[in-house]
Amino acid sequence: MKNPRLILFALIAAFCAVIATGCDKKSATPPGPGGANMPPPQVNVYVATSAPTRLTMDLPGRAAAYRIAEVRPQVNGILQKRLFEEGSLVKAGQVLYQIDPAIYEAALASAEASLEQAQATANSAHSRAERYKVLVKTKAVSDQDLIDADAAWKQAQAAIAAAKAAIKTAKINLDYTKVKAPISGKIGRSLVSEGALVTAQQAGAMAIIQQINPLYVDVSQSSVELLHLKKNLGAEDGKDLASSVKIFLEDNSAYDHDGSLKFSDVAVDPSTSSVTIRATVPNPDQLLLPGMYLRARLTSAKEVPAIAVPQQCIQRDIRAEPQVMLVNDHGIVEARSVVTGQNMGDKVLIVSGLKDGDKVVFAGFQKIKAGLPAKIVDAPPESASGKKTE
Repeated sequence: MKNPRLILFALIAAFCAVIATGCDKKSATPPGPGGANMPPPQVNVYVATSAPTRLTMDLPGRAAAYRIAEVRPQVNGILQKRLFEEGSLVKAGQVLYQIDPAIYEAALASAEASLEQAQATANSAHSRAERYKVLVKTKAVSDQDLIDADAAWKQAQAAIAAAKAAIKTAKINLDYTKVKAPISGKIGRSLVSEGALVTAQQAGAMAIIQQINPLYVDVSQSSVELLHLKKNLGAEDGKDLASSVKIFLEDNSAYDHDGSLKFSDVAVDPSTSSVTIRATVPNPDQLLLPGMYLRARLTSAKEVPAIAVPQQCIQRDIRAEPQVMLVNDHGIVEARSVVTGQNMGDKVLIVSGLKDGDKVVFAGFQKIKAGLPAKIVDAPPESASGKKTE
């Protein structure tokens, strides 16, 4: 049997050890934001306020010619001359090729001779018909003779009309031996050479002309993205509003001339569910070329209410989703998920998640935690604009 004194001594020693351990834990508890005797941490906030803003969207696109014309011959013949410089600018109506006109000049001369012959025949028929009108009154000729003379005169008049039409056709064909530019623009390389036989309305083009001032910039978007684009750029009640377009080149340098865009005459491709949005861009210096990759920045046609906060307000949760820290009316910190939009200088557009009057923390994140109190202090003016303080 154990000694009672030893048991009592052991119990007293254990009790003292428990008390000492409790005191050590209490003294080792660091002061924190939730400590009863510690003041709440101080933070700087940005008050969310909606303001009229012109929204912008950057979309990839490609340049396309404003108009394209394939030059083809309209008469048969041997090509004699090429009268343009490849890669140069040509004007509508400018002669590009000369086809051998000899046979067409001969056809015109033949048609003119036929007209003279028809006119001579018509003069004779007309004189006979007029004379028979007098003779029939004296019964010198029969009524049938007068009818025949009158018919011969009318046939001669028809022959004159046919000869004139033949002359007009011959002149048109002769003029077609000069192959002219149908539109103004930049002409590419010649696809035929002197001495080649060309035929009317042949399948292969002789050259291709592209009008590149102004120029199209085509942007392909899905039909769903198009709806968002219309909404963000201010299209309402089924109407398409124009938007200004800023163009950036392949090296990200800005193009000197702005374009314009309208959401009109677009159709959804049933195979891809996409649409092509077309912007018209001036190109007086011929810097932009068809097929060039470009970036189009679309600016809304009207101002819409939007909330933007400094970029340092945006934090990331464990899923890398954007969120902000707020201080509510009770002085408690809240974490709220937001949907961000475009960058607007040193601020970020908030699509959803904030409302007017929300106090968004932009300095002092290391001191706060969601669910604990925080104290709002005034920030220097440069901090409120989104710049770092010294």
